[in-house]
Amino acid sequence: MSNQPNQSQGPAQGGRGNSRGGQGGRGGQGGRGGQGGRGRGPRRERAPEPEEQPYVEKVVHINRCAKVVKGGRRFSFAALVVSGDGKGKVGIGYGKAKEVPEAIRKGTERARANMEDISLKGTTIPHEVRGEHDGGQVILRPAADGTGVIAGGGIRAVLEAVGIHNVLSKSLGSNNPGAMVNATIDGLRQLRSAETIARIRQGKKAQEPAEV
Repeated sequence: MSNQPNQSQGPAQGGRGNSRGGQGGRGGQGGRGGQGGRGRGPRRERAPEPEEQPYVEKVVHINRCAKVVKGGRRFSFAALVVSGDGKGKVGIGYGKAKEVPEAIRKGTERARANMEDISLKGTTIPHEVRGEHDGGQVILRPAADGTGVIAGGGIRAVLEAVGIHNVLSKSLGSNNPGAMVNATIDGLRQLRSAETIARIRQGKKAQEPAEV
């Protein structure tokens, strides 16, 4: 009776040995990875980095309008966009659409079409100006190098897009984004370089009648 358990355990242990041996064979298959079948292929060339965009585009404000109709509401969006080249040109655009990306695209296209040349003096403005539009009033003052753009909201977006890096500003009127942006543009239009002012003065002197 004592020999039977020993005989039953013997084949079971042998079976375990065979199963382990089979696992060892699987381990040998892992060597196939070294043959390059599953290894890394040739390195892919890196995609060229995208070129810098020539325009500086900033979304100032996005307005949502809801129209109540039978069965629910219909939403439309309007985007106020400022676009500039950072070298003295800037424009604003207003785009409307049923989707936000489409509204931004329309606003960007109109802003690029409405670009204007602005007179700058290095990284600041030549002189102090005051712009007004509707209820918005903005004062812009030149600043020394290292001052930075002391402005916020729509005023900052316009100044950065046109390429001004040192300026002081103050908003005295409405906080409406559209009024502030248009008031800033009105102030920038009033800027004149020293050469332009000298030319205007010379022209006025030439037109004055000579004293008898």
